[in-house]
Amino acid sequence: MKATQKDFARGLPRSAAQANIFFFCGPDEAGASAAAAKVIEALPEAGERVDIAGADLKRDPAMLGDEARTESLFGDKRHILARVTGDEAHDALKALIETSEAGAGDAAPVLVVATSATNKSRTAKLLEKRPDALVAMFYPPDLMSVAASVRTMADAAGLRLGGDLAERIARASGLDVRLAQSEVTKLALYCDADPQSPKQANADDYAAIGAATEEDGFQPVVNAVMGGELNRLSSEIHRMRELGLNPVGLLLALERRATQLAQITAKLGPRGNFESLSKGEKAQLGIFWKDERDIRNQLGRWHWRKLDRLIPRLVALHRNLLSNSQTAELLLAQDLAEIARFATKR
Repeated sequence: MKATQKDFARGLPRSAAQANIFFFCGPDEAGASAAAAKVIEALPEAGERVDIAGADLKRDPAMLGDEARTESLFGDKRHILARVTGDEAHDALKALIETSEAGAGDAAPVLVVATSATNKSRTAKLLEKRPDALVAMFYPPDLMSVAASVRTMADAAGLRLGGDLAERIARASGLDVRLAQSEVTKLALYCDADPQSPKQANADDYAAIGAATEEDGFQPVVNAVMGGELNRLSSEIHRMRELGLNPVGLLLALERRATQLAQITAKLGPRGNFESLSKGEKAQLGIFWKDERDIRNQLGRWHWRKLDRLIPRLVALHRNLLSNSQTAELLLAQDLAEIARFATKR
């Protein structure tokens, strides 16, 4: 079965209730991860979550079936969340399906978030016609669609938001629906709102919870790293620590820029010129006027081969930060320095 990004923006597609295997792909990893979170939240008995890396599935395809059919330590239900790159999960999912059809028994729900994969990939083709599987592709969102998602989140939390405030939260979250959800949750707690007792929130309330904007928070660090500006990097890392910027949030901003550069590179082709892009094309690619100079500079430093190496590394770093929250800031700072040095190489 197939679903669209709009289906998940409105809630959870009806087809999700029939599926036991979910494949979320496309250039918007944040949207794919948010969809996976919605599915998990809606599971009748989500139970224990088992995280599996794509490299592990590629090395041992039988691992997925073993984990999906193993009871948790306390006999509870479980679900599998795999974060993979491209078609790393293909052979594992094929083996899971084949063993199920051979009578190996029921398997726990399996959710795959696939970076650098599309709905034309081998894995998507394997699953899209199956009644027990759901495939959805997620594209980078625009401001209006994320603002609409923010209003939906706010309604569910018992918050009444004006359009301007919803757009402000969307911008401050860097158009990342996961960070936007975090901001809405904090704002609802501050306003003591819930669905049974809705509250109106305003700009002063949002300012009071201390949300840092993309402009004064993440973006200067991202530009220093992706632009190979080693002379600025140490001061930006120091500022990151002083402001207490969230390491995962900063990494997500870096992932978005890397994905954006990959999309622009694909659009331009091997002989394309950034200056040839029309205003409409720039808007579709999420290029705002204030970012043009930085993006132009970064395109000169990151050709498609370097981006192909960078994006999987960022995904691996993301997993590392999530599993090592106590040392996340140090781990991120070390990788930022290495990525910036890599950006200086031609």
